[in-house]
Amino acid sequence: MQTYEQTVFQLILHGGNGRSYAMEAIAAAKKGEFAAARRLLEQAGAELQAAHRLQTELLQQEASGGQPVVTLLMVHAQDHLMTAITVKDLAAEFVELYEALKRQTTES
Repeated sequence: MQTYEQTVFQLILHGGNGRSYAMEAIAAAKKGEFAAARRLLEQAGAELQAAHRLQTELLQQEASGGQPVVTLLMVHAQDHLMTAITVKDLAAEFVELYEALKRQTTES
């Protein structure tokens, strides 16, 4: 069983990895590498799912009567995770946009 701090750092780790994969997906799509972009989005999703599982564990502990420990580190972890989720969602839109632009230029 990991400590509270380890769980918080895992949230930061998985959130950061998810954000990085999402940004890499945008870069790949910009270069026209759409299959790679989709794989990177899947990797981003897997990292964010791992973070979400950790977050759910913490929420369940609190719902079971555990007193939540709200530290600056936890606030940072939550901010990091929510930003990563937003970046991943926007990255998916960018990939679709780059694909549509590519189709339009090839059809013209």
